[in-house]
Amino acid sequence: MDSEEDTDISDSEIEEYEDTSYEELKNGKHQVKLSDAAFTCPYCSKNKKKEFAYKDLLQHASSIGKGTSQKRSARDKANHLALMKYLEKDLVSVNGLPKSANVAEPPSGCDQDEGFVWPWVGVLVNIPRQWKDGRYVGRSGSQLRDQLTARGFNPTRVNCLWNYQGFSGSAIVEFRKDWPGLHNALSFEKAYEANRHGKKHWLDTANRDSDLYGWVARASDREGKDIVGDNLRTMGDIRTIADIIEEEARKQRRLVSNLNKVIEVKDMHLKEIQNKVSEATEALIKTVEERDRLYAHYNEELKKIQLSATEHSQKITKDHEKLKLQIEAQLRYTEEQREELKKREARNESETRKLKEETEMNKTKNNSLELASLEHKKADASVSKLAEDQKRQKEDLHKRIIQLERQINAKHDLEIEIARLKGKLNVDRELATDGDIEKIKKVEQMMQELRDKEEDLEHVESLTQDLIVKERKSNDEVQDARKELINGLKDLGLSGQKKIGVKRMGDLDSKPFHEALKRKWNEDEADERAMELCSLWQEYLKDPEWHPFKMVQVDGIHQEIIDEEDIKLKSLRKDLGEDVFIAVTTALKEINEYNPSGRYIITELWNYEEGRKAKLQEGVALLLKLWQTKREKFGVTN
Repeated sequence: MDSEEDTDISDSEIEEYEDTSYEELKNGKHQVKLSDAAFTCPYCSKNKKKEFAYKDLLQHASSIGKGTSQKRSARDKANHLALMKYLEKDLVSVNGLPKSANVAEPPSGCDQDEGFVWPWVGVLVNIPRQWKDGRYVGRSGSQLRDQLTARGFNPTRVNCLWNYQGFSGSAIVEFRKDWPGLHNALSFEKAYEANRHGKKHWLDTANRDSDLYGWVARASDREGKDIVGDNLRTMGDIRTIADIIEEEARKQRRLVSNLNKVIEVKDMHLKEIQNKVSEATEALIKTVEERDRLYAHYNEELKKIQLSATEHSQKITKDHEKLKLQIEAQLRYTEEQREELKKREARNESETRKLKEETEMNKTKNNSLELASLEHKKADASVSKLAEDQKRQKEDLHKRIIQLERQINAKHDLEIEIARLKGKLNVDRELATDGDIEKIKKVEQMMQELRDKEEDLEHVESLTQDLIVKERKSNDEVQDARKELINGLKDLGLSGQKKIGVKRMGDLDSKPFHEALKRKWNEDEADERAMELCSLWQEYLKDPEWHPFKMVQVDGIHQEIIDEEDIKLKSLRKDLGEDVFIAVTTALKEINEYNPSGRYIITELWNYEEGRKAKLQEGVALLLKLWQTKREKFGVTN
């Protein structure tokens, strides 16, 4: 080191000295890069390891520059910080690898007129060898190639040179024939020169050591009289970089010329194709125009033929109608003549028969009116009798119910009285065991009274049973009459009257479905889809497996209501709205109330005005009103 390095710097001057060292590295004062894969630290020349990989050298510079070791001086830390900055900014590429020269071009700063052995080759000498079995042996060419590849020189082959004594200790390193191969060869040479193991160091026999020596083969090497020169003369020629550049230029000019000729041929071929395409396009346009003209002519001719056929058909139809009218007129005239002849032949007889027929007709008409009057009277009487019978049956039923309630109360009283008498009789029997005559008589009298009460109870039970049977029979008759009335009103088509009519309990109203689907579809498609959807939900209502009800307690009484959280009902309300949901739940309530086990639709006499089941009297009143309307229509007043 010089005198400047003998004096250390203070910690406050590290940053300033770091900038100075960094500028020296940038200006090339110190060599850092030996090859694309080999680097050295210019500040650690005493280090045994003289070559580093890029990342190892970067780590070496970082550990010393940023380390806290007391063995390193402030000047040494500043130098290594500058080296780290130089490696990161000036020798690293965008992908994190060290920068290298443009290997696709000839190397710059090299004498282009210098003669090199081509293809590019290098010379390795002083390769270790040993005497074995009467000859010298050493490392193989593949081992040497792998070692050089690991250092980033990328040789294609290493040929070890042998003579009559065996391995000579020399080898020829082959590189690629292109410019990247020359870059690798020169990097190979610079690496060995940097380690003072280049050709000039090899020629300095006084300072040789046992390490390998290497350089790029040139004309002087090829002309040598040693084993290396003999092999180089057989492997290649002497060429300069300028010659190769000129040859490449000639090849490039020849290639460009050939490419220009090819382009001219391709252009001519392209023009021919474009001409053919233009001709084909014109022919196609003419064909399309001709086709359109033929289509237009065909359509025009077809219209003429259709018009002619229509006119001819209309003419035939008119002629036919005209002929038909003429024939009909002739037939009518003939018929009129025939009738006129018949009238003239039987005029006297006709007049006589006419008088007789009028007499008979008047008589028949009078009889028909009398019969119609009788039929209406019978119908009035039947309806009145039906109403009176229903009223009488209702009054009898009410009286029977009152009587049955009284008898049931009397039966309860008798049962209580019998129980009391039995208890008293048991007590008196216990008391009469001492032979008291009076008590024994009293007990016998009570037993007789008890038997009379039991007979009365049996009589009441028998009478009660008879009343129950009669009540059931009367109720069955009322239900049968109600069914007959419903069937009669159905036959009359009164299933939708404003007040009293027949209603299908559980039948689904389709109108809300139509209204909901009209908002999504047109009129025809909405009607069709509404019918399909309504039929589907009617099938759901008939399904006994679907029971969307839940039990709730209202005022202490359990009631069954619609479960609005049912999956089907929630989906229906979401998709089609509240009106459809109400229609389905209404039908569901009706079918669950009137036919929960069968789940099919039944008919019921219904008061539409009050929304409830109609009474039998209301149905009979409607029937009487209908009869009265029919009578007034036929003019019957009695």
